[in-house]
Amino acid sequence: MGRLAAASLVGTAIEFFDFFVYGTAAALVLGPLFFPTFSPLAGTLAAFGTFAAGFLARPLGSVLFGHVGDRYGRRPVLFASLLLTGCATVAVGFVPTYATLGVAAPALLLTLRFLQGLGLGGEWGGAVLLTAEHAPENRRALWASFPQIGPSIGFLLANGVMLALTAGLSDAEFRSWGWRVPFWAAGLLALVGLLLRSSLAETPQFEELSASGRRAGAPLAEVLRDHWRLVLLTAGALAVGYAVFYSVSTWALAYGTERLGVSSTVMLACVMAAVAVMGAVTPFVALLGDRWGRRPLCLAGCAASALWMFPMVALLHTARPPLMFLGFLGALLAFITMFAVIAAYLPELYEPRVRCTGAAVGYNLGGVLGGALTPIVATTLSEGGSGPPWGVAAYLTLVALVSLGCFALLPETLPGHAERPAPEPAAV
Repeated sequence: MGRLAAASLVGTAIEFFDFFVYGTAAALVLGPLFFPTFSPLAGTLAAFGTFAAGFLARPLGSVLFGHVGDRYGRRPVLFASLLLTGCATVAVGFVPTYATLGVAAPALLLTLRFLQGLGLGGEWGGAVLLTAEHAPENRRALWASFPQIGPSIGFLLANGVMLALTAGLSDAEFRSWGWRVPFWAAGLLALVGLLLRSSLAETPQFEELSASGRRAGAPLAEVLRDHWRLVLLTAGALAVGYAVFYSVSTWALAYGTERLGVSSTVMLACVMAAVAVMGAVTPFVALLGDRWGRRPLCLAGCAASALWMFPMVALLHTARPPLMFLGFLGALLAFITMFAVIAAYLPELYEPRVRCTGAAVGYNLGGVLGGALTPIVATTLSEGGSGPPWGVAAYLTLVALVSLGCFALLPETLPGHAERPAPEPAAV
């Protein structure tokens, strides 16, 4: 289990490094480089629009790779998704800017971001099922939480590189070539991940399905026919996690640098410190999920998110690093209270024959609802006025309340309580 968990963690860290480094670049530099004819606000919104394209691609990736995972095994998904995301990320580092290529430059950027999202849409399902289906029942949430630590590490790597570059280069050097370095580095990281995953074994549950001839013939069709309400509920439930995380890691970064005049180095340091704490506490929160259940922690995380959004915005608006860090930390601790156990919760909600497709589609649809639009909506709501952007806080609170309602309609899956619900849960 230790080797499996490490391979899953490293793989997700690398893929999320690829995904996050784009988000940071969108907040800091892509607007003026690829949309120079726009106003500063419109350029930022356009850059966040290409950022959103990755989220829109993720459900398609979950359908594509979910089919592979349910028909041919979880293991092939881990290789194909990492290879696709890595190649697309490296290619972003070579795209000429608008000044060289004209309108073709943002079009290429949009295409590569879409391919990034396609690969990441398959990564989560494969990595999570690799650990969840190998793990003992009484520690499933703990072991399945290791892929959930990967995004924190990927974020820290991506932003650590960006922080070093912005601190060590002049603004002209960073805009000229420095921002491309993390994208080029993604190629080496992808090779490392592929090597680590080369010796992994297929999961026992898939081998049992394959041996008995009970693999789903058309996983997506089966999910849409028998589990569509469950997919919608899980997507709505997870929307708040994405909204909270990307409001901190993407929108707040742009708002702090552009509207509050805080240096990008200080903003990155505040966000990174909060993410580091979040990653460190993830397995401990998952242990609580093995003891008390998945659903109670998800409900608690949603409630905490709803209560913390207004304080977070107020603390951000002070532009004082310790207070901004406190605001970010409270939001991310609420987020991880839910997402530390999601890697065990979602697979348990779906029967094994369609688990890779169902869990991944629900997870990535939540990303579209909560993550794709949040930087755009938040940037729009925070434009104008000299006071704190309360509209952003109200929007995030509303998303949290919707997700709270969705979690309330989902059943508990803790082993001994209920292994999984029927195809159409009675609670729905």
